[in-house]
Amino acid sequence: MPRLSESMERGTIVVWMRTDGEHVSIGDELVEIETDKATMAYAAEAAGILRILVREGVTVPVGEPIAHIGEGAHPAEAEPPKVPGDATSPPRTPVPDAALAPSISTSDAKGTVQLEPLSPTQNIVARRMVESKATMPEFTVTTDVDVEAAVEMRDQIRAAGTERTPSLGDFVIRACALALREYPRVNSSFQNGQLEIYSRVNVGIAVSANGALFVPTIFDVDGKSLSAIATEVRSLAKRTRAGQLTPTDVGGGTFTVSNLGMYDVTHFTAMLNPPQAAILAVGSAEQRAVVHEGQIVARRRMTMTLTCDHRILYGADAAAFLSTVRANVERPERLVL
Repeated sequence: MPRLSESMERGTIVVWMRTDGEHVSIGDELVEIETDKATMAYAAEAAGILRILVREGVTVPVGEPIAHIGEGAHPAEAEPPKVPGDATSPPRTPVPDAALAPSISTSDAKGTVQLEPLSPTQNIVARRMVESKATMPEFTVTTDVDVEAAVEMRDQIRAAGTERTPSLGDFVIRACALALREYPRVNSSFQNGQLEIYSRVNVGIAVSANGALFVPTIFDVDGKSLSAIATEVRSLAKRTRAGQLTPTDVGGGTFTVSNLGMYDVTHFTAMLNPPQAAILAVGSAEQRAVVHEGQIVARRRMTMTLTCDHRILYGADAAAFLSTVRANVERPERLVL
């Protein structure tokens, strides 16, 4: 079982794309594997006769043999696929994904209860969230951001029609990237009793798809325009929902933004994405009565909450970083320079 993402511990064989006993060449796509991030194709690294060892639907740890490739087995002599530890198991007939989810209904005082096992991806996400809570001492800081100027700039870009119109979420991603350059400790992680501070600013974006949570990465965001960020965010979200992410798409993140503004959520707290130092939760932009230049007026405001690993960042560090993000959003001309 190959390691197809940084956090991958196990993988599930979704479908073999070549048959047992077939001759394969280097680069031929052999199998689709479901990881903690996505379902990905894995290609042959050697040429020869394929002998499948693990049948479809079975989950095994990284490093566990799933097939052999060599010239020693004639197709007619090839052993049937088997489950690890079970030399007598016959090949599994592929069944629809809905059936793989083996749902069971029971009945008790609460009425009919449907038992729905988690998918491998959901199980891994669950383990990582437990890891986050159990091993990362977290704290949060929250601020409100005036987005009137950002909304006006977005409308001007849309009216000009010369490039892809960024969303307010894209403004926030760009604002975070510039702030991460100024506060490099936020762009780090705690590993083996020391800090790893990264030179590249790679922002992950939380995307919900197919009943699971994925965090594809936008690389080198500090060097990209708002239009480029907008294009990449939409492409990543589309490919996530289509199950087309690659190992490169889901690796290398140094900071994460989770945006629920499109659901009219005003405020929420996001859980840390191990091993990153921080994650920013972004709520919706809404009209609020505020004091502006001595007058009570309606202004569009957005609440942002930064969750931090207290081993890396302290309250003053987090407050300074979040203040810079807020200033970048409130003065969006900074984001287009």
